[in-house]
This record gives sequence, structure tokens and C-alpha cells, in this order.
Amino acid sequence: MKQLPESSKTIIIGGGIIGCSTAYHLAQMDQEVLLLERKKLTSGTTFHAAGLVGQLRSSANITRLLGYSVALYQQLEAQTGLATGWKMNGGLRLACTQARWTEVKRQASTAHSFGLQMELLTPREARDLWPLMNVDDVIGAAFLPTDGQANPSDITQALARGARMAGAQIVEDCKVVDLEIEAGRIKAVITEAGGIKCENVVLCAGQWSRDFAARFGVNVPLVSMQHQYMLTEPIKGISKTLPTLRDPDRLTYYKEEVGGLVMGGYEQNPLPWAEGGIPKGFHYTLLDSNFDHFEPLMELALGRVPALETAGVKTLTNGPEAFTPDGNFIIGEAPELASFFVGAGFNAFGIAAGGGAGMALAEWVKNGAPPYDLWPADIRRFGMPQRDANWLRARTAEAYGKHYTMAWPFEEPDSGRPYRKSPLYERLKAQGACFGEKLGWERPNWFAAPGEQPRDIYSFGRQNWFAAVGREHMACREAAVVFDQSSFAKFSLKGPDALEALNWICANDVDKPVGSLTYTQMLNDRGGIECDLTVARLGENEFYIVTGTGFATRDFSWISRNIPKGFDCYLADITTGKAVLALMGPRARDILQVLTKDDVSHAGFPFGSHKTIHIAGGPVLALRLTYVGELGWELHLPVQHAPKVYDALMAAGATYGLQNAGYRAIESLRLEKGYRAWGVDIGPDHTPFEAGLGWAVKLHKNIPFNGRAAMQMQKSNGVKKLMACFTASKEVILLGRETIYRNGERVGWLTSGGYGYWLEKSIGYGYVRHPAGVDADYVLGGEYELEVASERVQCNVHLAPLYDPAMKRVKC
Repeated sequence: MKQLPESSKTIIIGGGIIGCSTAYHLAQMDQEVLLLERKKLTSGTTFHAAGLVGQLRSSANITRLLGYSVALYQQLEAQTGLATGWKMNGGLRLACTQARWTEVKRQASTAHSFGLQMELLTPREARDLWPLMNVDDVIGAAFLPTDGQANPSDITQALARGARMAGAQIVEDCKVVDLEIEAGRIKAVITEAGGIKCENVVLCAGQWSRDFAARFGVNVPLVSMQHQYMLTEPIKGISKTLPTLRDPDRLTYYKEEVGGLVMGGYEQNPLPWAEGGIPKGFHYTLLDSNFDHFEPLMELALGRVPALETAGVKTLTNGPEAFTPDGNFIIGEAPELASFFVGAGFNAFGIAAGGGAGMALAEWVKNGAPPYDLWPADIRRFGMPQRDANWLRARTAEAYGKHYTMAWPFEEPDSGRPYRKSPLYERLKAQGACFGEKLGWERPNWFAAPGEQPRDIYSFGRQNWFAAVGREHMACREAAVVFDQSSFAKFSLKGPDALEALNWICANDVDKPVGSLTYTQMLNDRGGIECDLTVARLGENEFYIVTGTGFATRDFSWISRNIPKGFDCYLADITTGKAVLALMGPRARDILQVLTKDDVSHAGFPFGSHKTIHIAGGPVLALRLTYVGELGWELHLPVQHAPKVYDALMAAGATYGLQNAGYRAIESLRLEKGYRAWGVDIGPDHTPFEAGLGWAVKLHKNIPFNGRAAMQMQKSNGVKKLMACFTASKEVILLGRETIYRNGERVGWLTSGGYGYWLEKSIGYGYVRHPAGVDADYVLGGEYELEVASERVQCNVHLAPLYDPAMKRVKC
């Protein structure tokens, strides 16, 4: 082992492909970096990875990250002088059912949206590219010519050499045993050979990451799963340029390897590993081959590649890999511990992600933010359920088993449920609720009428709940509905400096009278939208903050870390103490007035205000706002009062047509009204001016706030993309990621899509892009088409909301 330095600005723990890529990129940025590997580089799981490199994902930025990997691997051998085994031989994906063919055609549109070339092929054309396969059951295929494959160990060693060439230090056989932390800040890494002072730690320890991070309160939810693939002897007819092949209907994948084939797959009954902990000293080690468990995959493969029946088998590799409960990797700065970064849980596509993930981690460490929004993989997407080992194992096994099954629209997970329930769960279940899940919370998606089954039946057409959601939607437009939104994340900010702190973090002005509500974004330095939420001013020095269920960890972390140093205020998560019932619709006031003596008239309770009223003998914090485009209130109340308040609402509302409604109705209603959804329509890569939310930015006031300079510059210079609404005929099914064409040229993709029952039209939202700038005239001055499942359809474009409750008419 080398002599250890006394200090390094950044220390990386783990010498697999992610750790070496991060070291490479930090060194390329002239950052002082030290990588510590407990044994040898690649000796954890990288050495036995299969090495396929695909790019297309459902997220534009994850696809972009994987595309960066390809671009890096293209030039890495020339830069470092080490062979990488990289070859861009393309990737082929088969479809053997009509549903799968629809999925593949939609994936092709997604690829076009994100700027990737993806070609649809006939079975014969697919066989021309892959002559060994039987295509009797193939309906169609897709080919991505820029996909490829690499040798995992070689490409990692090349990254390590590139890192050393740029000044990084890499030390093998040096185990990290502890961290030194003072006042919530990392001071040093402790190894078996002594301590090393540092400012940042990047944990890239693969399947060891969860246990190590947990010692410091950091949640890295991953599970070690056994993953097997077979390598054959050389097979006649296989060329070195043979594309990689994914055959999801047979759960298998293939790549060429020294004239033979690697064949592996994702069985639906996976086997976890090391449930009691990873054995001490485990490195460069494989598990015993499990031929019985692999046999069903082999039988499926024989139907596709008959030559496997007579091919000699060199090895059946069984190597443990780190998988996550949602199939996405884990990246970013831990919300529980500042300057502690994680890159782990790559779900067997670490080689594909390695180059891009290392780049993103390096930028995150150096600049305090990723190069672009990586929310689908962000460590802050997790919360309470993912800390539960039993829940984690069950959900991760389900995610592994679904790796190659159909990715249905609106699909909900089955395992680990119910985990968190609102106080109304049993009542709503008895009334026909079909529940979905978000961050462990059971939430009603829709309600079945008598004679209907409250369960989803998946398809790429209109699903079985379509009419039920239509009933709820129309009830909200014409009468009233109640939504159980108890899963909302709720925070309390109190203290003498609460106002000044919040006004620095918020783009809108929250310095309004007590009793006011403020809809606001919270921006990063570039003006990107980090949070999108509502703030209620309860007192001079007290604020109540409400945000989306899935953003609880992220938004709490963002607010707490952006309170200026030295400010006297305290942020607390009070989510579990309060239930939320949203009463929405034109008859909402009539119903509420029956239940309370408090004045709920427009004059007595105007929009954008809140006050405490009393219903069924209990106090209720009523917030007058809407996310569905109708008159309404969110009723926030102690959990123990929720059942009696709900019962009172339903009893009083019976005269006025009050109905239960779920989250799928919320989605269709907000699409008609044009409300944005964080995580799809808006996020860190989008500014309020680009998203049509500039009215919520306090530039007209002389109040400093985070992101103000970027907003001022953008207001002066204009934008290069602008959110627009698109409507198509009701037969067109919009789900998001459909390609937008303006005057025949690709200008973007839909960020969200659905159906408007009042308008009787399909609705989508997306950004129209142009490098020279975009304004309203540019958007409205074009003719538009959408590419849906690889076919172009006519659509209309809009900038104004489609639905106006005062007019009760369609504006399109």
C-alpha cells in the first residue's frame, strides 16, 4: 500500500467503475481527489458485470447521462492507451406481442424526443442483423445503432489510468473503517492505516454502501440480488459486430463475447443474497452457479437461439449485484449528512451508467449541484419505507422481477403494501377505492361503482378505470368531490428569522399578512425550480409549508440547507400529525357552510387565504386554494378528527352531489386548467419564465432571493424554451414523452399527457425549444404534430388555460 496522504479535498470510497469514473472526472476538473479501495480495483461487482451499454430510458436526462457514457467510452482508449473492449455494435430489442410492439413503438418516439436514432424493423430485417435467431414469434423490433458493449474491468482500469494521469491518487488494499464527523460535517476518513482529513466523501462501494452509510444515519436503500449469465464456447456464424440483443418477452439478453454468446436474464422469482450481511473478505468472488434456477431462462433462450442447444457452455456466472426498490440507481448528496455523496445501486447497468454517473457526481461535488436534473435517480427520492429492511427486500425483488416485463402506463407496485395509511383508508376501501402508492402512502387513485372491481387492468389503450375517473372529473366540475390528500408533506417553520429566511428561499413574496397563502417556487442559482409548494403564514414568525407526497425528503432538505447561516428559525416535519381533505367543486361553499358557523363567503374567506374553522366539533385549518380549477378548500386537521370530519362532509354533501374522487381525477382536472406538476413539467432545469410561472416571481420588489440574478437576466434576454399546451382528438392517447414537431421540425417532447373529460380532448404539455429564442408569437405561429407510438398526429397549441370555471366552456 502507498503512503497515505495527510489530507485530500475529496475522498472516494470504492474502486469499481463508478468510483474510478468519479475520480477521473474530478481529476479532469483539477480537483484534489483520493480513491481508496479496500481490496483491488473492480474486485467488488464490476469484474463480473455483463457489460451491455444501452442508452434509452424513460427520463430525458438519464438517457443523456447514458449517452455521455457512450461518448466517453468512444475516446477513452485513445486518451489513456489502455484497451477498453468498447465497441459500438448497436442494440436490438424485440417485440413478440402486440402490447410489446406498442411499447417498442412508444420507446422509439421517446428516443426521437431525446435526440436518439432508433429504427423500427420488420422481423426479417431484425434477423438480418442477428442471423442466429428464430423470429417466428417476432412482430417487430427496434435498433439503436449507437448502443454497444464494453469489457467492465478494462474500461474501469482505463478510467483509473486517466484519473492518475490527471493527478488523482488511487490506493488499493486500504479499507475505510469509519468517518470523523463534527457538528454534522465530515472532517476525516478513518482507514485501517490511519486517518485522512477531507471535506467531501463520495461513497461508491456498491452493495457494501447501504450498511456503511447506515452507520452515519444515511439511507441508501439497495439489496444484493443474485444475477446469472452464461458464456458459451465459440458458435459458428457469430461475428464481432453482432449487436447486443434484448428479448424482453423471453426475459433474456445477449451479447457477443470472443466468438461465443453471453446470455443472461431477469427471472421473475429472483434470489436475494447476503440477507444477514456480506461475508467478510468477499472480493473477486462469485457465487455457486445455480443451474436449476437458470434453467427456465435457458428454455426461453433456446426458442430464440436454437444454436444454444448444441453450443458448449464455458461458464455460468453467478455474481451478486446491488438493486434498488424502483430500478433506478442512487446518486447525489445525502440529505442526512452534508458533503457525503453516494453513487450506488446500479441495477446491473453500472457499465452503461458509469461514465455519466461519474461525471455527474464530480460536478455535484465540485459545484454543489448536478449538471442537470437527475430526480429519477436522486437519493432524496426516498423516505421512511425504504429504511425498513423487510419492505426494501420485497419491493426490490418485485422491481428485479419486472425488469423485462411490460412497463404499463400507470402501473402500481404490489409488494410491501399497505405500509402507510391515512385515517380514512378503511372507510375509502369500503366505498370502492382503488389505491395507488407514493412514498409508502396508500392513496385513492379512483373509486369503483357498485358492480365494478376496484383494481387496475393495464393496457396501452384506455384502461378499465377511464370511465370511473370521468365520473369523478365531471362531479368536480358540476357539483363537488372530496379528495383524501393526507399524504401531503407538511412542514412547520418557526422562529424570529423565519420570514427573512423563507423570503430568501422563495421566489414569490411570503411577507404577507397573517392568514395569507402564497404559491411559490424555490429556485437554484440558475433559476431552476427546486421546489413548488404552498406557504401559509400562521403568525408573525410561523409558517406552514405544504408540498407533494413524493417530495418530502427532497424539499425538507432543500429548505433546511438553504436557511442562511446564523438565522434563528427551526424547520420541522409534521406530516404524520395532520390529515388533509380537499373539498373541491362549485358546490363546495354550500357544503362547507352547512358544517360551520364560520363565514366561508367569498368576501369573508377570499382565495389565497386561510383560517381556522370548526367542523364536527374539531378545529380545521382551511386553506382556500385549488389544483383542479374549481372553488375549493384544503382542510388540514389533526389525524384523530379526520374520520368524523369526513363523515360530516359526506352527510352534508349528499344533497349537493358530493362524491369521493382520487388522484387520477386530480391529474385530468389539473391538465385542463394548465397547472404544472413538479418532477414532470417543472424542475431544476426549468425556470418560472420558461414554465409560464413568471407571475410568481418577485422581481418587481426590491427583495433579494436565491436565483434572483438568473431570473433578472432571463427576463432581460428572453428564453429559449417555453411551456405550451397541446390538444389532440380523444382517440389519441397521450402519456408523456411524445415528440413535438413544429412546422415539421423536432422542437421538444411532452412532459405530461392525459385526457380532459370536460373538454373531451387529449391534452399534453411540453416545452417548445429554439436556440435563437422562443416567445408567445413563435409558439403560436407554428403548425404542430405529435409523434405518438411512431406515428404523427395533428394537434393544436395553446398558451392560455383551456378551462375557465367562470366561463364553463372550452377555449380550444
